[in-house]
Amino acid sequence: MSFKPSQLMIAGAAGLTTAVIVAYLTVSTHSSQSPTASTLNSVSQPQTTPSPTAAAPANPPISSPSSQTNPVVIRPPVENCRISMAVVDDPEPPLNVRSSPEVQDGNIVGQLDNDTFISVVNEDQGWLQISSPVEGWVAKNRTNSSCANVETPINFLQGGSSAIIRGEIIGGGSHRYTLNAGSGQILTVESRQQVFPRIVTPDGELLAGDPYTENLTEWTGELPQTGEYTLELDSNFRGYEYEFLVKVE
Repeated sequence: MSFKPSQLMIAGAAGLTTAVIVAYLTVSTHSSQSPTASTLNSVSQPQTTPSPTAAAPANPPISSPSSQTNPVVIRPPVENCRISMAVVDDPEPPLNVRSSPEVQDGNIVGQLDNDTFISVVNEDQGWLQISSPVEGWVAKNRTNSSCANVETPINFLQGGSSAIIRGEIIGGGSHRYTLNAGSGQILTVESRQQVFPRIVTPDGELLAGDPYTENLTEWTGELPQTGEYTLELDSNFRGYEYEFLVKVE
């Protein structure tokens, strides 16, 4: 059986069309069955349960140290007392010595340099009457002075048991500090200057601090009796600064 050329061309075209259709269907089928990247990502993965994390132990409360009351600072009085000696401390030296307790032309009788010790015999409304090194009057606020004789009680702050005694004796004098304490209590005295106070019992006996036989800077001891103890400092000449700690337990 023979075919005409026109028939062969039609048959070839039909075959080619059929092959294209089959190929297209094959590709479409594979595409619909193959998972895409988005499909793979959308597939839910089994969830892993996180391992339990151990709870951090709570910080233990920090106990604050027991509060301690600071020592009370006790100073000797500087007013309403007798002054026996002073030291010149004039911001515009020399210090004028006047014949009367007033600033008046013609009443200057002498002049004194700073750090000069002067003997005081009287005080009148801000003026000191002096007997040496020259007689006359000087302005008190241009000098340094202290009460010659002092007696001051030592009173601790509420809840406290210690005090710092700080002062100065200018010239001669005696500064005494009294302390009420009980038998069996422990008294500590610690000097922070060159002078250590005498510690005297309620019946007047020297407990510690003899300046002739002892050179103390600190003393601790048990008190023999209940009563008023005295810590004494004396000066027979130009005086000194002092500071010491007192503690009772």
